Amino acid sequence: MAFSPIQVFGCRIGIAGLAFFPFFLKEIKKLKRKDLPAFIVVGIFGSGLPAFLYALGQQHVSSSIAGLLNSLTPLFTLLIGLMFFQIKVPFIKIVAVFIGLIGAIILVTYGQPAGQANNYFYAGMLVIATSCYALSLNTVGKYLGDYGAITISSIAFGLVTIPAILILFSTDFVSVMQTDTNAYTSLTAVAVLSLLGTFAANILFYKLVQITNPLFSSMVSYLIPIVAIGWGVVDGELITIFHFIGFILILCGVYLSKSKKKNT
Repeated sequence: MAFSPIQVFGCRIGIAGLAFFPFFLKEIKKLKRKDLPAFIVVGIFGSGLPAFLYALGQQHVSSSIAGLLNSLTPLFTLLIGLMFFQIKVPFIKIVAVFIGLIGAIILVTYGQPAGQANNYFYAGMLVIATSCYALSLNTVGKYLGDYGAITISSIAFGLVTIPAILILFSTDFVSVMQTDTNAYTSLTAVAVLSLLGTFAANILFYKLVQITNPLFSSMVSYLIPIVAIGWGVVDGELITIFHFIGFILILCGVYLSKSKKKNT
């Protein structure tokens, strides 16, 4: 990769923001002034900050651990909803949160094979990123239910695109594009990530939030560890028994967090 983490963040948000721009021009007319703070929260914590934290943290944490840590999103969605959004949940769901957290701690502490150390500081960045997603999900669920998925995505990205582009060009991005032979390959990779993993995925994800609820929608992140472990094996990463112990604990947390009550 020819780019620094800040440049990856700037490119990813900038490209997605440009893709959303035609929609932004149309959808911004639907924005109600009272909902602007909620859109700012979704833009920063649902897209901007996590994109930066993942770009930085992924360089020092194996893809398997990164994918597994992303599984904390449903548990943080539950916890933040309980603490700050007055969501009523049974005690068993609170237990589920802590079981999942124990699983994540095992993954970060013991999940790496001998000779392959994951940096705890950067792993913590990924945990913070998942909590950001959780805050954004609860915000969408509680305050933006009257808006369509494209409206939410385009306005949220519109609010963070210009700052992201300004940050990008405050670095040596132009120089890297002119001098690094891997620059265009890296830019292509980031563009694919941005258009598929950010632009298209955001529209589909916020649509899912609207037709279900934040907690259920966040559970799609439990598919990521399976893919992450698979790609980790392809990339030559060793998978230990601790990966599976941590993963099983997280899945137990998901199972316990399931409820038929409407307000969960």
